[in-house]
Amino acid sequence: MQLWFARGNEVSIREQLVTQVILGILSDDLAPGQRLPSTRELARRFHLHPNTISAGYRELEKQRWVEFRRGSGVYVRARRPEAPLSSALAVDQIIAQVVRSARTRGISLSDLRTRLRRWLELQPPDHFVLIEPDEELRRILVAEIQQAVNLPVKSCGPQDHAKVAADGMPVVLPNRADSVRQLLAVESEMVVLQVRSVPTSLAGWLPPPSGALVGIASRWPDFLKMARAVMTAAGFHADTLVFRDAREANWQRGLRQTAAVVCDSLTAKELPAGCRAIPFTLVSESSIAELRRRADFVNEPLVTAL
Repeated sequence: MQLWFARGNEVSIREQLVTQVILGILSDDLAPGQRLPSTRELARRFHLHPNTISAGYRELEKQRWVEFRRGSGVYVRARRPEAPLSSALAVDQIIAQVVRSARTRGISLSDLRTRLRRWLELQPPDHFVLIEPDEELRRILVAEIQQAVNLPVKSCGPQDHAKVAADGMPVVLPNRADSVRQLLAVESEMVVLQVRSVPTSLAGWLPPPSGALVGIASRWPDFLKMARAVMTAAGFHADTLVFRDAREANWQRGLRQTAAVVCDSLTAKELPAGCRAIPFTLVSESSIAELRRRADFVNEPLVTAL
């Protein structure tokens, strides 16, 4: 089995050794019972510190990929560990198989790298990334989007967009679009969500029932403010509205006595048993439809020819 090591890399030499040996075992480049190069041999050949090699071999022994035989050396175990591969190692295994197949066919690493880069650039993002500084609002929007689409939905604040949004489709609210666009590459696409102006589910409660208590609950402070304005404008009397900040202790107190509770989609799941929820979905139906169209496009058969 051929080994190689990159110095000055964010991946340590020890981790490079461990990963390459595991991939060698998984791809049958290293057979059960095969002896691995000694610590001294690897240290001399690659000008590495012997302790680094020893640490890598000890890690492989701990994970039950190899075994130490006193006075003889380090050997591949007869049986592989039964624990499932991590996602990172599974990806490494796929890449290793591609590289090996390319070498067998006489394809240079340079040509392989170029074609892989081009192929990856042609593939659409495989997840959405909501970029929003308000953490509570992020939680609500992510839950709504994830319920509507079958792609993963991640989220971050603008300050973390570089490490989170790199391979995802950015999603923002209209009031964040200009500032987020400045953070992204010029050619980057972005989904600008449209927000419902008035909860359609409130229509059945108009005109307001006389004397009925109506709860308003959310972890997002701006939801409470907007709900107060909307309900007041719709004709609900201030004395009939019961506000609850779901971030506070005992926030559910008294909500069973209300006729219904207007809330965001996340808070609706936390209401006391017996409460009638009127969830206010923030993302408009048109935006949900757009997100679904993009998700369906990603789930179509991948490009097989470039």
